[in-house]
Amino acid sequence: MAKQRLDKWLFYSRAVKSRTLAQKLIETGAIRVNSERTVRTDQQVGAGDVLTMTVHARLLVWKILDPGTRRGPAPEAAALYEDLSPPPLPRTEKPVPFIDRDAGSGRPTKKDRRETDRLKDGED
Repeated sequence: MAKQRLDKWLFYSRAVKSRTLAQKLIETGAIRVNSERTVRTDQQVGAGDVLTMTVHARLLVWKILDPGTRRGPAPEAAALYEDLSPPPLPRTEKPVPFIDRDAGSGRPTKKDRRETDRLKDGED
């Protein structure tokens, strides 16, 4: 079975935009290979390995099907893995609270600020 460097595979599968970003992601410990945390960018992975990672605040679980030979188009990259990720949590939109304010109770004017500064400095 062919094995490949983890950073290279992440680049080929289009999980990240560059190998440098793949190396940084691995070194932070955000990638698990077969449930084992790895910080080695030269970790060898191949068909059958399961990667668990957090990319762009989303949990991804990918089973490697093929090591790949190049960074090709998206359909070719998607053929390198099987996505086992849980569905994303539903987004709940929080309504922005509307605060009803009295007229003139907003941001202080320049005149108000000068008066406050005079009080702080002890001037009359």
